[in-house]
Amino acid sequence: MSAAASTAELAALRTAADQEFSFNAADFDRVRELIYKHAGISLHAGKQAMVYSRLSRRLRESGQRSFGQYLQSLESTAASDPEWQEFVNCLTTNLTSFFREDHHFHALATDLKARAGQNLRIWCNAASTGEEPYSLAMTCAEANASAKIIASDIDTKVLATASRGVYGADARGLSPERLRAHFLRGKGANSGSIRIKPELARMIEFRPHNLMEARWSLGEPFDIVFCRNVMIYFDSPTQRRVLERIHGVMKPKSLLFVGHSENFTESKDLFRLRGKTVYERV
Repeated sequence: MSAAASTAELAALRTAADQEFSFNAADFDRVRELIYKHAGISLHAGKQAMVYSRLSRRLRESGQRSFGQYLQSLESTAASDPEWQEFVNCLTTNLTSFFREDHHFHALATDLKARAGQNLRIWCNAASTGEEPYSLAMTCAEANASAKIIASDIDTKVLATASRGVYGADARGLSPERLRAHFLRGKGANSGSIRIKPELARMIEFRPHNLMEARWSLGEPFDIVFCRNVMIYFDSPTQRRVLERIHGVMKPKSLLFVGHSENFTESKDLFRLRGKTVYERV
């Protein structure tokens, strides 16, 4: 870290501390340690302002007077305490859209057609507000594929949004043809909204899931896994541990779809590259 960068970061911390709540370098380090232990997320040193912005809202809601008080209270509770979930919800990032990185859905459609007649299991990890699992369901419907989709996320609030299946009519990534085929348009007070059709919603089971949990309860092995733009939040040792566990819940020769900036060629014992950010389970 350069002297200029260090000075800038300290200035950002002092600015945050001058705001509503006390927030210093030690508090930030404690946040980084806690989110890493609980969710495997590795926050780099430039995230101080983001942490202050997101967690300060939670301090107001919970009646805490400082970050120190809040973090001490959090550390004194069990890992199952609901406040841990609130803490994680505040610090996770949910950026998504329908058919994001659309080359994946073309590749998926091809694979689905090659498996015609099979009852498939698909895991959509990091489902966020639902656009990705519903894109998977639409792709399955268009390929006449029979599939059960498990859609999980560590953030319970975005999962609640996802399970409703309601979006603005101007949602990104949807063609007019798909809007007509797969959505119901709201009327009256719901004008301007769209809802996923029930037959697609029934394909998906939404559930909370933390990749750092000691035991995964996901059922039978999967034919296809979407785990996109998740590993970028983990350091290398955590990435490897998670990849090993994902490998363990997949069928032989099943497919893993990852984000555009993620590369797992160093884990050739687990996955081999099959296409553009598409891997096959070894």
